[in-house]
Amino acid sequence: MLSDFISINRKDNTPVYIQIYREIKKAIESGSISGDEKLPSVRKICADLGVSKTTVETAYNALCAEGYIINKPQRGYYVEKGIVIENKTIEQKTEKKKIEKIYKYDFSGKGIDKNISNIKEWRKYVKDILNKDYLLNTYSENQGEPELRKAISKYAFSSRGAESVADNIVIGSGSQTLIYILCGLLGLDKTVAMERNSFPQAEQVFSDFKYDVRYTDSDSKGITVSSLEEIKPDIILINPNYSKNGLTGMPVTRKLEIINYAEEHGTIILEDDYNGELRYKSHPTACLQSLGTDCTVYIGSFSRILLPSVRISFMCLPENLIKKYSVIKENYNQTTSKTEQLALAEYIKDGKLEKQLRKLRRYYNIKSDLMKKCIKQHFSDYDFNETSMYFEIKGDSRKLINSDIKAMRTSDSNAIRLNFSQINNELIENGIKEVKDLIK
Repeated sequence: MLSDFISINRKDNTPVYIQIYREIKKAIESGSISGDEKLPSVRKICADLGVSKTTVETAYNALCAEGYIINKPQRGYYVEKGIVIENKTIEQKTEKKKIEKIYKYDFSGKGIDKNISNIKEWRKYVKDILNKDYLLNTYSENQGEPELRKAISKYAFSSRGAESVADNIVIGSGSQTLIYILCGLLGLDKTVAMERNSFPQAEQVFSDFKYDVRYTDSDSKGITVSSLEEIKPDIILINPNYSKNGLTGMPVTRKLEIINYAEEHGTIILEDDYNGELRYKSHPTACLQSLGTDCTVYIGSFSRILLPSVRISFMCLPENLIKKYSVIKENYNQTTSKTEQLALAEYIKDGKLEKQLRKLRRYYNIKSDLMKKCIKQHFSDYDFNETSMYFEIKGDSRKLINSDIKAMRTSDSNAIRLNFSQINNELIENGIKEVKDLIK
């Protein structure tokens, strides 16, 4: 509404009609009101601002006299077209649309294969919630819908061994959002230990909080305790599924070593269990949190298992942190759609998520075999990470710029990560061959 742009200062000695004139003029010049847009009637402006008809008419007449607006008989006042502002017309000031490049071979892992998505089934659950008006006439719970937190508590325990009651679970739109909340609970001036290139989104949050991020040493079993002893961190960010051996992940012996270190030094372990249940080459192992619930914050997500567009993640807090969160949670608005939360709760309770997970394991097992076969034809040295669903090869990633290949983002220009979650099976062989041609 035009009245939103107008601010009248009753204490100012400047006549009110001039204040109205200036505010409308400024809105036109900034492009907030576009060319040929109809202005509210004089009566409407009078009612909104609590001023006289003469005051508004005088302001409108002044704008007409200067050519900013035009009075069309029987129709009203309109903004004049083609007003030149700093050598640019209002129409020219509109933001240009960014054209996104479409890649022929997308190995970025930013989505999932359309052949495996379960959109039709998911749509039914969302539609069912939308038909229940009484559920949607209120805001979502700050911590997340109780029905969803209860369903996640059971699911996380059955699939990953994570031990957490519904009251200790916090829902958010993505893991990064939840890490912001966690950092708010932990406070400032913290040191974080994490593997390089393991979680850039979390690293950005730590940077926003001015945390001192230090990179750990790793061996075939994951983060080494000796590097933790050297760093002396307040927080250890860890993904037990992400390791150099790619398949088995972090063994229980190393998990226990890290937990013992954390308990002895009062350190918080932030476990990013990215795709922990999505194992198809090896048997799923229990999460680290199941071995050390008092010192571990567990984060899980449904983006890869369900749909990337459904931005629902959850965080299991230990008792000392849930007490802190409970004091301030009313200050945090829930960032996830209530409709989708309730739909996901029913989806989980009906066993649909577990059914989809079994389907994904079969499909990605076949897909990873195809990727490995094609890569072995052209590259002798490669690494495979199962839960992250990518193969890493040596090569200059800069050579892929301006090509039809889109790879995963990494700060190491001498490594190329090719994720197979999204690309169609029929395109994999030619895509791998083109990568080889570009970097060799």
